[in-house]
Formats: sequence, structure tokens, C-alpha cells
Amino acid sequence: MRLTVTELGEGPPVALLHGLLGAGQNFGAVQKALAARGRRVLALDLRNHGSSPHAPTMSYPEMAADVAETLRAAGAWPAAVVGHSMGGKTAMALALAHGEGVERLLVADIAPVSYGTPLFTRYVEAMRAIPLRSGLTRREADAALVPAVPEAALRGFLLQNLLFQEDPPRWRVNLPAIAAQMEVLGGWPDPPGRYDGPVLVLAGDRSNYVRPESRAAFRRLFPAVRFASISAGHWVHAENPVDFLAQVVAFLEG
Repeated sequence: MRLTVTELGEGPPVALLHGLLGAGQNFGAVQKALAARGRRVLALDLRNHGSSPHAPTMSYPEMAADVAETLRAAGAWPAAVVGHSMGGKTAMALALAHGEGVERLLVADIAPVSYGTPLFTRYVEAMRAIPLRSGLTRREADAALVPAVPEAALRGFLLQNLLFQEDPPRWRVNLPAIAAQMEVLGGWPDPPGRYDGPVLVLAGDRSNYVRPESRAAFRRLFPAVRFASISAGHWVHAENPVDFLAQVVAFLEG
């Protein structure tokens, strides 16, 4: 599948892969900053997200193949790859299956292990429950999400996916497919092989997604892995953009 890509800058390519219910635009500030430092930065919308095509399945090997096809078509192969959460798992699957196309890999706050997905399941259910009627306002949609999503910033993030300019509004994310694939998205296919290039795992110090016991799984698949953390929860690039960018720049230029 050929994915939608937003590009900025010129120079060695860097691909940015967003997390579940996000889009390439989530990396807007990071993309601009890296482009200003002499990089060609490609922010991808993964399948069923943003403006990319929809499909009924979204396994990590499938999404990795989408990224490989898209970067090859863009002439951005090999590239450094930065992935957060679901995008981090996609980036790891890409490096393991298509290592020749990954110059180096930064994995943001996710590990090559399986997770439960109760929070994201709740978010998707709440999003699907909003009645998409003509005249629906952002305030009304926001209020409908409050019981399941009490954090205002997170509601704002989710509502970026609701196209209010259309009548009636519609979700640009493929919520039925995401709901059906939630167990797959929380899982990890444990693909064969390993990736020997440089890898940085960047965790949020208030997040529990990258646990000490996950390090063995990383080292088995990525022998050259290094670990770092910044002051943040799971959404590291949004919660601490300054330190996140500093870590990305240092890794890309190291």
C-alpha cells in the first residue's frame, strides 16, 4: 500500500511513524526542526490513519511493507526511521524485514512485546459512539468523550481525526478496522531475524511501556541497542518536545 507522505527539507532522509489514532502531522514541530538541520523529513500516515488508504487488516508486517513501498517510491531508501508507539513497532518490523532500507532506528516508548489495550479500546468505543449528525460541533463531540477520556489534551488529540468541515462530520481514521484489529495492534508478531544497525530506545520516565524486563527482547533482536529516557509519559514527543528533539538530533548525527 502506498501511504500519504508529507515532506519537508533536503538531505539524508528521515521517516517519522506515528502512533495509534495519530497521523504524520503529530510530528509537525519535529519535522520542521529536523528539516532546518539539513534533513529530508518524511512524515507518513500509516494505513487506516490520516489521509492514507483504508484496509481491513493492519498487522505489523503489513504496515512495515507499506512503509517500505512508500519510501522506495519516494526515493528515500535507505532512511533513518523514528517511530512512536504503534509506529515504533512498525519501525522495528521494518528494520527486521527490510534492514537494508533502515539506516538507523529510533523507537519511542514501545517495546517488541505484547500489551493489553484497554485504554485504546475504550477510546475507540467512545469515538464510535459519537452520533455523527449534521451540525455536530467540536464542543459537543468533546463533551461526549469526557466520560471515557477525562484528559482534555488527549481528547483534543483524538478529535484531530474528526473532520468537522464535512456535513455530516466523519472520522478520517478507520475506526471499525482499528477496533477489529486491536488485539493485533497490542501484540507483537516476533518476526525472525535481527537488525544490526544503530538503535536507540527512548522512553518516557513516567511511562510503563518500556520496562526493565523488555530490554532482553530488544537485545535479542537489536544487538546494537541503546536505552535513554526523558521526562515524559507515553506521548514523549508531545509532552517534552525539547528533550525529545535533542535526543533525536544527537542520535541522527552520532
